[in-house]
Parts: sequence; structure tokens; C-alpha cells
Amino acid sequence: MVKRCQPDSSVKIGRLHLNNPVMVASGTFGYAEEFKNFTDLEKLGAIVTKTITVKPRAGNPAPRTCETPAGMLNSIGLENPGIANFIKDKINFLKKLGVPIIVSIASENSPDEFLELAEILDDLKEVSAIELNISCPNLHKDKLISQDAQSTFGLVKEVRRLTRKCLITKLSPNVTSISEIAKASEEAGSDAVSLINTLGGMSIDVNKRAPKLGSWVGGLSGPAIRPIAVRMVWEVYNKIKIPIIGMGGIMDTQSALEFFIAGSTAISVGTANFINPGISSEIIEGLKKYMADNKIRSLREITGILKI
Repeated sequence: MVKRCQPDSSVKIGRLHLNNPVMVASGTFGYAEEFKNFTDLEKLGAIVTKTITVKPRAGNPAPRTCETPAGMLNSIGLENPGIANFIKDKINFLKKLGVPIIVSIASENSPDEFLELAEILDDLKEVSAIELNISCPNLHKDKLISQDAQSTFGLVKEVRRLTRKCLITKLSPNVTSISEIAKASEEAGSDAVSLINTLGGMSIDVNKRAPKLGSWVGGLSGPAIRPIAVRMVWEVYNKIKIPIIGMGGIMDTQSALEFFIAGSTAISVGTANFINPGISSEIIEGLKKYMADNKIRSLREITGILKI
């Protein structure tokens, strides 16, 4: 009797090895401890922390979220305890999980804050990778770093010089050509790109004739943006050679598979965590079943195989 081979769902991103390709997206999973009673954290491919800044940040005024058709708007404003408190209060729980920890970082004022954070994190063995969040739309800035190829190249190159850890650059969909920005990230030394971050949006209370969010505008996420995200992953896949972490409206195994077929090496689940805290584990099992049913030995076999 021939023994059936078990599908291999592991993936590699730079120096980072994941037992499976399913991550939880920054800003939707806190620092993991918040979800410990709702899902098996040790099953996750990786955990991407809520974005950290140098100093503690209170975030934007309430209300910070509102539902929209097939999605949600958020304007959290990068509320976080700051890097010192993160190391003091959050890292101990995360390191016990035995799951790769990707720390998302951002600057409040100067891009130099990215460099300061990268240097600090490079010395922490508990941290497996760094995600450069250069694409948060909720900081009321005239222009994001990720909206300019030259600025993206310059920052990624500087951070790359300071850290040996796997470096992931998170890109904004609010651009003319996301492929151009992804190419700049690759040329500057990024090990991977993650896309997409949220799309800028607004929702209005027609009775009050006022925005539903306290900061007026926010980032749109959820299944409403998935077709845009899948299209952008496909465009970027055809322009770069480094891995892509796809995200944007992934709600189940079927929608996750769209991203792999379009060109993602791994995926990150975001808004769906608010509806079903165990969805990432369900997708992990769903991918294994899909691979077994279709005699797929490795996810590499379906990465970017979109038939045009």
C-alpha cells in the first residue's frame, strides 16, 4: 500500500520560516494575549503585533470604528504603549507561544523613529521579523512614505542597514502604482512586502449630517476591498521576486486561496478576527484540506498560477 504524502504548508520569507502561511494582521489582534481564550495561538503561522511607536500614543478621538457595506472603517490612530512598555509588558507573553513574532513599527513625526525602533528590536531574540508600517492612513499626514517610491527606497535601505532580521514593508493601496513602490522596497533590501493596507474612506450619519468617525476619515477594510487587494497582489507579483504577504478582506479559505493563486507566499487575516476570533485556525485547516483534495504537495505549486 502506497503511503500518502502529507501536504507541506510551510513557507519561507527571507530568514523567517513559518510552519504555515497564515498570519494575523497588525491592528486586528492586539498583542495576541487578548485572543488567548478564543483560539489556539500556537497554531498560527505568525503573529503581527499592533503597531508600535517610540513613545506611547493615545490614538485618535472616538468613535474609532463603524460598519460599512461588506466592511468597516477604522481610525484608531496607532494607539499603543510605546516600545519600552511593549518590551516590559507584552513580549514575555508572546515569546512563550513558540510562534514567530513580527513587530510592526511606525513613526509619529520623523522617519528617524523607524531607525531607532529597528535598532532596539534587532537586539531582541524574541522578535523574528520587523514590519515597516509606512502606510497607515490615520495619522493626518499630507503624504505617506509609501506613496513615494524614492522615500520608500530611502527608508527601507536605512533600516536594512541596521537590522539582520527579516524585513517586511507594508504598502498602501492609496497610490497610482503599487508595483513601483514594491519594486523600490525590493531594491532597497526588503525581504518581503505586505499588501494591502486599508483604503481611505468616510461614512456619514445623515441624521446628524456629520462623519461617523471622530477623526472624520478612516481606513476601509473587510471583504469590500478584497477584489482590489487581489488585483494589486497579482500586479506586484509580476514585477518583483521577493515574497508577498497578501491581505485585504480574507474571510475564509476560499478568499485566502485567491491571494495564493494571485501570487502571495503567505496571507494575513485582519477584519475577520473581529467576527470570528478562530478564523485563522479554520483557514489553516482549510488550506491543508484543499491541498490534500487537490494532491498539492507544497503551496509553491499554486503561488502565482493564475491563468490569464
